[in-house]
This record gives sequence, structure tokens and C-alpha cells, in this order.
Amino acid sequence: MDNLLIVTTGGTIDKIYFDAKSDYQVGEPQIGGILEDFRVAFRFHVIPLLRKDSLFVTDADRQLLRDTIAAQDEAHVLVTHGTDSMVQTAEVLAGIPGKTIVLTGALNPARFEGSDAVFNIGCAVGAVQSLPAGVYIAMNGRIWDPGKVRKNVEANRFEPIA
Repeated sequence: MDNLLIVTTGGTIDKIYFDAKSDYQVGEPQIGGILEDFRVAFRFHVIPLLRKDSLFVTDADRQLLRDTIAAQDEAHVLVTHGTDSMVQTAEVLAGIPGKTIVLTGALNPARFEGSDAVFNIGCAVGAVQSLPAGVYIAMNGRIWDPGKVRKNVEANRFEPIA
């Protein structure tokens, strides 16, 4: 992998807490800083496409994401996305020729101590370099086929569809 395209859509991974409002809002993308901190040995560039909680990602947003990825030269693509509608977005991205696309996110904001964000990003970076063309989800230490996984909201984790 010579160059990694990263497209950010928001989600919990980029959320920040506003004390005065007692509220969480999607902030600046965190992934670029995380990869720089770990001195990765590949080039990457970030397209900050959306800043939305995934519950508010629309079909038009998903089409914009698909069109944006399809228009780029990179064959390796990492998408940061909120976990609640990650599977639906992955389904829309299926079939883009010549691209390995891995979606990842976090169940806790990247800025929070103990967040799963760094682990999920690392898992996604490894996956995007080693998997064949297609669309995948990297969450909870596993690589998932989007058609065979769901988010269990009560348990706050991804799990196979029975």
C-alpha cells in the first residue's frame, strides 16, 4: 500500500464533550492525528466528508460517500463512521471496482481514555492492506462481512447475524 485514502463521516469516534452544554457533538476528525502519533510508515490523506452521528446519515450522504470514494485514485480506503448505521453504509459501498474499503469507528470517543478507537483504527489499517477488493467492517477486534454482522445496541458490540 503506497497511499491510504481516509474518508471521515463523523460518529462517536470524533465526538467531543461540551461541559457547558452537557452535550456531545461531532468534532474534527481524529484519525489523522492518531496515525501521525504512531508514525505510520505509509502516506495517507484525509477527506473530512461529513460530521454526523450515524443515526442521521441519509441515503444522499451514503451516495455522496460512494461517489467520493469512486472518484479517488487510491485502491485502499478507510472510512471512519458511526457504529449505528455502519452496516447500511457498507452495503451501499459494495461493488466499487478495484477498491478495498474498510469501515471502522468507536463505541467511545477517541479523545476519551480507554476508547476503542485506536485499537479499531489499527485493526482497520491492517485489514485494508491485506484483504482483497471489497467492503469490510473492522470492529471489536474482528473483520466482518457487512452482510453477516449487526450491531447489538444493548451489548454495545458487533456480532455475527445468527
